[in-house]
Amino acid sequence: MRECRFNPMATSSIDKQAYPFGTVLTAMVTPFDEAGEVDYALAAKLATKLVDDGCDGLVVTGTTGETSTLTDEENIEMFRTVAKAVDGRAAVLAGSTTNDTRHSIKLSLAAKEAGVDGVLLTTPYYNKPSQAGVIAHVKAIAEAVELPIMLYDIPGRTGIALAPETIIELAKIPQVIALKDAKADYQSTTTVLANTDLHVYSGDDGLTLPLMAAGAVGVVSVTAHVAAAKYRTLVNAMHAGDLATARTTHFELDAIQRGIMGHIQGAVAAKYGLHWQGVLPNTVVRLPLLAPSDAELDAIRADLREGGWDL
Repeated sequence: MRECRFNPMATSSIDKQAYPFGTVLTAMVTPFDEAGEVDYALAAKLATKLVDDGCDGLVVTGTTGETSTLTDEENIEMFRTVAKAVDGRAAVLAGSTTNDTRHSIKLSLAAKEAGVDGVLLTTPYYNKPSQAGVIAHVKAIAEAVELPIMLYDIPGRTGIALAPETIIELAKIPQVIALKDAKADYQSTTTVLANTDLHVYSGDDGLTLPLMAAGAVGVVSVTAHVAAAKYRTLVNAMHAGDLATARTTHFELDAIQRGIMGHIQGAVAAKYGLHWQGVLPNTVVRLPLLAPSDAELDAIRADLREGGWDL
């Protein structure tokens, strides 16, 4: 397993060696220029900013990174760009898996060559395999790629959930060390936490505090694009047993989370948030994603103003 080096100023009291994927990860957007082409220079700047703001992990070309509309060449160059930009200050996870096992292996091997620290392995979507098929899919990728793996359980997008028994079985694979839990099934998460040593991450921004109360180690967040420092405060407080600070920060994040995640697709809203902060020069996304309607933008602005933004 490749050793990850982290910025001690970003993680404060967190034991960096104990969490090779970090504890506050942003699922990065992929910046485009006005013509819709990937802006790699801007991706490098965004990655650096997120780490400077408190992230010790980044997911590159996951769902929020619009991976489904990127070519393999664009994905690989994004992996290489971000890994070079953060230079070991944060773990870099590649969104390099699809519903095609062979394609997932090929792209993940290229990600490994590009310098990533691990793979975010999504449950196969659309073809909806059995739980046994999912286990075989994960085992094949793990054996071929030999990188640390974070499982990604998000049935709202994939069409199938990982049963807790499946996750417990997959946790026996040495490379499988983490789970991004976006299932919103607290009982399932509790069963996994009670029966595995996986590092569980909240995949729902608003559930970070309650999942950490049960034993999760952090969050893979979209809203952290615009509020990384607050997530760092929340996560550090939970690790320190400072529930009062964590609860206060949880409430401070509420309206911002609603603004970024509550009205439109997160990749679109995150790009608008970054644009309003002056980080991105545009809000370009690729079809089939679209720009928000005026009504949607008004709703997002209202939530962000409630969260303290001057818009």
